[in-house]
Amino acid sequence: MMHQGRVAAPRMRRAHAPRAAGVMVAMLLALAADGTAAQEAADDPEGPPPWAYAMAGELLSPFCPGRTLTECPSPQAESLRMWIIVQAAAGRSRQDIEAELYERYGDDIRSTPRTDGIGITAYLLPAFAFFGGGGLLAWFLVMATRRGGGGGGGDGAPPPAPLDAEQERRLDAALRGEDADEAPKDEDRDA
Repeated sequence: MMHQGRVAAPRMRRAHAPRAAGVMVAMLLALAADGTAAQEAADDPEGPPPWAYAMAGELLSPFCPGRTLTECPSPQAESLRMWIIVQAAAGRSRQDIEAELYERYGDDIRSTPRTDGIGITAYLLPAFAFFGGGGLLAWFLVMATRRGGGGGGGDGAPPPAPLDAEQERRLDAALRGEDADEAPKDEDRDA
């Protein structure tokens, strides 16, 4: 006796199988075409230099905040990637293309801060914080070890003065839980 759920499932799988196979074939063709086009572009001596493709991965997209031009799925980003490749193929230098892009979109498309002007602080501030913190820690440790050498518990205070006999007797009585006035005197203890 077969359950209806087991019978229905293979029928549904068979119904979707041609569609799934078509999708898989389309994906494989798209991947093969993309790989072939990229290989042809790399082999073409007249085509754009390799840095033109790499530049899209190094610049942030003005259309997708936080993403590079390569990662941005918008049509404007695709258009800008193609513009970079066309300009490089036409013979423009990388510096010229970057300068025009920075002029058009500003410094927001930089993936790393500038190394001049205020942008240099992005590189220097962490170094100063690291070495300054290390220096402060070293100074603190030297000062803490100098104070701790006096034998007074590490707080820099001199050691306490010794107790006289009467103070010792009261302290002993207090530790035993007796009243200090009722505690036996030293002479009574010896007897």
